[in-house]
Amino acid sequence: MSNKAWKGTIGRTYRDSRPWLEPAIRPGDGAPNVVVIVLDDVGFAQLGCYGSSIETPNIDALAAGGRRYNNFHTTAMCSPTRASLLTGRNHHAVGMGMIADMCTGYPGYAGQVSTQAATLAEILRPAGYSTFAIGKWHLTRARDMTAAGPFEQWPLGRGFERYYGFLYSLVDQWHPELVADNHFIPTPDTPGYHLSEDLVDRTIDMIRDQQAGAPDKPFFAYLAFGACHSPHQAPRPYIDKYRGRFDAGWEVAREQWHARQIALGIIPPETQLSLFNTEVQPWASMSADEQRLCARHQEVFAGFLDHTDAQIGRLMAWLGERGMMDNTMIVLMSDNGASSEGKQFGDINLRRYIQMLEEPFEQKLAAIDELGSDKHWNNYPAGWAHAGNTPLKWFKMQTHGGGVRDPLIVHWPARIRQCGLVSGQFCHCADIAPTILEACGIEAPAVLNGIAQLPMDGTSFAYTFDTPDAAEQKHVQYFELMGNRGIWADGWKAVTRHFEGADFENDRWELYHLATDFSESQDLAAHYPEKLQALVALWWAEAERNSVLPLDDRNRARMPFSYFSPPRQRWTFEQGMNRVSGYAAPSVANRSYRIIADVELTKASEGVLLSVGGKAGGYVLFVQNGRLVHEYVGPGVRWVVESTAPLPPGRHSLTFDFRKTGNCAGVGTLLCDGAPLGSVVMQGMWPMGPTAGGVCCGHDEASPPSDRYQQPFVFTGKIYGVVVEADDDFRFDPALAGHAALSED
Repeated sequence: MSNKAWKGTIGRTYRDSRPWLEPAIRPGDGAPNVVVIVLDDVGFAQLGCYGSSIETPNIDALAAGGRRYNNFHTTAMCSPTRASLLTGRNHHAVGMGMIADMCTGYPGYAGQVSTQAATLAEILRPAGYSTFAIGKWHLTRARDMTAAGPFEQWPLGRGFERYYGFLYSLVDQWHPELVADNHFIPTPDTPGYHLSEDLVDRTIDMIRDQQAGAPDKPFFAYLAFGACHSPHQAPRPYIDKYRGRFDAGWEVAREQWHARQIALGIIPPETQLSLFNTEVQPWASMSADEQRLCARHQEVFAGFLDHTDAQIGRLMAWLGERGMMDNTMIVLMSDNGASSEGKQFGDINLRRYIQMLEEPFEQKLAAIDELGSDKHWNNYPAGWAHAGNTPLKWFKMQTHGGGVRDPLIVHWPARIRQCGLVSGQFCHCADIAPTILEACGIEAPAVLNGIAQLPMDGTSFAYTFDTPDAAEQKHVQYFELMGNRGIWADGWKAVTRHFEGADFENDRWELYHLATDFSESQDLAAHYPEKLQALVALWWAEAERNSVLPLDDRNRARMPFSYFSPPRQRWTFEQGMNRVSGYAAPSVANRSYRIIADVELTKASEGVLLSVGGKAGGYVLFVQNGRLVHEYVGPGVRWVVESTAPLPPGRHSLTFDFRKTGNCAGVGTLLCDGAPLGSVVMQGMWPMGPTAGGVCCGHDEASPPSDRYQQPFVFTGKIYGVVVEADDDFRFDPALAGHAALSED
């Protein structure tokens, strides 16, 4: 029953009683539907309507029928931007100063969004909106991203009524770990499956179902693609479409895109192209093979973005066919600038980058014809990110323009009449929530579920819809990520790039007048020292107010603290269970362990007993052609051991036993009822768990670690249970135990 006071009367019978039902809540007349589309790692210049030669006709059509913003800013990384845009607050203020799975336990780095900061869904739903989240979430602590929950920080716990997508930071587009509402589900077994297509299908499904039930009820759909975050994966025709288009290299692309930006009016005509980044190798200095590999990486990225645009076009067409486009407010943005994480020649396996392992060029080149397929987790070279951020400097994770200045398009025919224009007012991802609330005629609550709410930091930019050149209404915005710092105030920006391990006090602050220097090309620090000093002082004040401190410049070094849990030595799995989250996979990296499967076999029995991870890194124990096989995919290595004789029918204990003999090395042995069946020496293994892809028992629905079978390769015998046991001979850091103890106090 509703907690609102009942307004009827009760007599002895219904004849002398008066019923009352709480009326359905609806927002005011004309309240729009809202669709927020978030692209991942797409730089300022990478959309066609922002200057790129990559074809994005559907996004361009939204821009032509709406408004582009050239002074929109984010936080320079995914989780912080998403927390800010969904709450209207600054990212540290709500506990998301870094990505969710690198939380460190300080108020600004909690790894989840504070309940003092209601999300748009938590505000819009009680005001009469249906609320859907589709795609990337990445606002939940790593330890909570399993089927055990808790679920308070999953989408349904933060105001969304429906959810379909993935919880993590990145995802295999061909074999994603998917969640529906509050449970993990199998990847659809569809020929040619691709996640971006699936996400749009599910978005359409949710809206269709809702409209069938309540066509007068508006909806809020938050569609966050995995594209174009690495791994860059797309259907081959989209990739091959761009063959040869980038052979001239990244310097030429920067110059061409810069000229096109000026012609399109997306940047002022006097904007200088920032100096060529000295951390990027000049195209002409590379060998023919190096150029060929780098060009192919950009072809893959272009195909990925083009394919994503096609899916956005399908959604727009579906809405248009039903007459819903006119009063649907569409906000399309990227969460940060283009990423330089692929370094000089790009990656073919991101897990190496994540685990700080080198990748030989010969291995990179050998994969050139398979880039974009499910065989690799590839990422493009930093040179293409430099072009993608044209005309700006630096990259994702930095607080210069290349990290924080991003594309933003708003399309709303019922309100935006002067279409195709470019608005230059400063705006930030924290400004999106108040803009949407103003458009919907809804006020943010001061108290939600009994919890006093933080004031919104964002400033609505709805005033620009009617007056594209209206005076700026926002006046101050700070930036910080991993020690990189910046602050904008009334057209001026002070910014410093910080390098991990350096003394914060020695960082050199730069000063730019963005109102006249779009690309941060003219450092005025020496000319206006007092102005710089005032802005730096303002940064410290904003940092104090928003829980930015303590400054922390660690990147991947935070991961052991964020992922740490007390050492566990036993995991149990059963036949028929859903795919288990990678965060709940056995911790077997760099330690001795055993996989023990209690099975009933016939002569014809075959299939997967246990599969963990996938092609980018993982291991699998399976039966094929009557023999027991274990396969381990490491960083550039593959270790296979197969029993020398067929397995006898009946009930048996089938084991893979790994004995550690050195750092990331050991001997793996197959056994049946304790009797050895074969062994292999294994070296160069993963220093951290190869678990991206999750865990499957009795089948394999992820990206298969082995090429010897076709998915799902369901085990045709009986599995009574599979147990993984690990020893305590891993490298243990007592500081982590201390960290865990502190976090529990």
